Amino acid sequence: MPKLPSLKPREVVKKLKRLGFEEHHQVGSHLTMKHPVTDHRAVIPMHLKDIKKGTLSSMLREAGIEKDEFIET
Repeated sequence: MPKLPSLKPREVVKKLKRLGFEEHHQVGSHLTMKHPVTDHRAVIPMHLKDIKKGTLSSMLREAGIEKDEFIET
């Protein structure tokens, strides 16, 4: 299994949109995205620095996305 890359929050949002997620709402610096079919959600911290690999892994687990699927998009 390939390792997760360090990505900027905007890059994560683009990848999630390609996987079918839509922006749901934003509170402060955290954007919540929701998948219309599965009702899974992902909360992305919209900070200027890269998202840490552990945080990204946790977000993917919560959203029900496999690491391989996320990396390939």
